[in-house]
Amino acid sequence: MNNVSLKKHPRVDVADVLRGFAVMAIILLHSIEHFNFYSFPDTAGQPTWLSFLDKAIWDGLFFAFGSKAYGIFAMLFGFSFFIQDDNQRMRGNDFRLRFAWRLILLFIIGQFNAMFFTGEILVLYSVVGFILILTCRLPQRWLIILGAIFIAQPICLYQMVRAGLDPAYEIVKINSAPYWAATFDAQTNGSFLEMAKVNLVEGQLASFAWAWEHGRIFQTAGLFIFGMLIGRTGWFRREYLNRWSVVLAVALCVYFPLSGIQRMMPDYVSNPNFLTPFNILVSSLTNLALMLTLICGVLNAYYRTDRLSRTLSRLIPYGRLSMTNYVTQGMIGSALYYHWGLHLQMGITGSVLIGILIFFAQLYVCRLWMRSHSHGPFEYVWRKATWII
Repeated sequence: MNNVSLKKHPRVDVADVLRGFAVMAIILLHSIEHFNFYSFPDTAGQPTWLSFLDKAIWDGLFFAFGSKAYGIFAMLFGFSFFIQDDNQRMRGNDFRLRFAWRLILLFIIGQFNAMFFTGEILVLYSVVGFILILTCRLPQRWLIILGAIFIAQPICLYQMVRAGLDPAYEIVKINSAPYWAATFDAQTNGSFLEMAKVNLVEGQLASFAWAWEHGRIFQTAGLFIFGMLIGRTGWFRREYLNRWSVVLAVALCVYFPLSGIQRMMPDYVSNPNFLTPFNILVSSLTNLALMLTLICGVLNAYYRTDRLSRTLSRLIPYGRLSMTNYVTQGMIGSALYYHWGLHLQMGITGSVLIGILIFFAQLYVCRLWMRSHSHGPFEYVWRKATWII
């Protein structure tokens, strides 16, 4: 009986490396955005070289990590679900109801995070995560089909077809401007309590509206499913590395023509009711292609090169405490840039340096913490509360 209860998958270190890499990229992006505040000092009188550097950092980071870091994070969420679900299956337990409770707890943690930062994604994960419960017992073939449908942005495809067939068709737009205006006002002038109140209402509505308008909801559902498939098929193991080389080739073959078509399309189509969903779809697919390229790069560096493997292994503690790091990033960023805190007015170059400092400080704390603990503070609370009932 004891042998049955001890059955579980071994921890996959490269998944923690990827998770740590994603959270590191997220802090750099959030830092230059001032955590969705977008309040910057006047740059009219600054040197030309600094303006060039600001633009290079902004464009470079968003090209490299924008939507890709969150994509990796989402895929690993599905991967982690499979590991937890299969561990319980090997012990003779059905984890699905327990995971539903776990998602409710994640919603609560996300609400805590949202008090500090409107752009947090844990609440979205807690809602979309139910797709894992509904699909986890399906055959692999059906999971691939469903995941592909979600990745293909079915609402966008429908809107494009309607706009192509009916010139009078207009896509339904969500007027989220008042919500963003309310959050910006609270970030600019409010106390902590005033900001938290706005963030939990208008901020959440603005965040979900943004996710819907940019195809993030369907993309997240698809990545959850494909992450679960990666766990089921074992694709993060070293022996499957050659298959990732095929993924890399396909991703690059997809990225370049789609990127070119996206730039060309406005020259041939002027209907905004077609172009808007078209751009959402193509941006989603090109970001996915670059995300897969990043994953392939990390996997190859980790498994093929000893020196790079040792370097990337330093991210393992950071990845194991990914929730703690992600939530505390929002707390730190809010305290640095919002009115209730220090209200720093930093340019992009200075902001990315602050983001780098936050990352290294968190990494140092994580390495110390993991010497005597197996879970981070937020991970521990989430894990304990999962089994409290």
